[in-house]
Amino acid sequence: MSGHSKWKNIMHKKEKTDAQKAKVFTKIGKEMAIAIREGGADPVSNSKLRDLISKAKANNVPNDNIERVIKKFSGDNNIVYDEIVYEGYGPCGVAVIVEATTDNRNRTASEVRHYFDKFGGNLGQNGCVSYLFEDKGVIIIEKDGKVDEDALMEKALEAGAADFVADDECYTIYTEPSDVYAVKDELEAAGYVIVSADKDKIPSTYVTLENEDDIKHMQLLLDNLEDNDDVSEVYHNWEE
Repeated sequence: MSGHSKWKNIMHKKEKTDAQKAKVFTKIGKEMAIAIREGGADPVSNSKLRDLISKAKANNVPNDNIERVIKKFSGDNNIVYDEIVYEGYGPCGVAVIVEATTDNRNRTASEVRHYFDKFGGNLGQNGCVSYLFEDKGVIIIEKDGKVDEDALMEKALEAGAADFVADDECYTIYTEPSDVYAVKDELEAAGYVIVSADKDKIPSTYVTLENEDDIKHMQLLLDNLEDNDDVSEVYHNWEE
């Protein structure tokens, strides 16, 4: 989930139950299945699969589980997943992008549309909000008083980062989407503890919700979308 407070969203994700964490890997597993189908099961030659393995490890998925998925979809498997992107608006025009990985397009489209309708939004056409977002890699390191800011910034830029931002809670390192895991690996090799590293869509503008009902419905829309097994990522420009 992407919003104004990246740190707040990360802490929210870390508080999820074990059942919800298991869903995260189920979703990544579907993405890995597509990557294997398109580029093979060797992460050395398949950069998309390599990035998804890094994403799984960043979400504390055991190596055995990762290897099991690769083996499963390397052989004959009748399950075919498709990647679909939906765009729409939440309450008061909050822009929302939903990325889904599904074996049933009709089911997923129906469920996503239902969530938008139920919680005060509406599903739009492809392209209706995507122009408001920029694809970036985002790496988060906690600002705990032990990290030398100047040294971290120097190392991050040396590793290939595009930008570096410090606030009260964390250091945010921005990269090109394709570079995020390589930069993460270099920072970890240098001894830095990574809280989060992933590809993201960063809004160019944000929408503030003042009405309590709008805030409640927006949160319910996000919660229901993220809880759906077919939905892999949700991005929005709600300034929380």
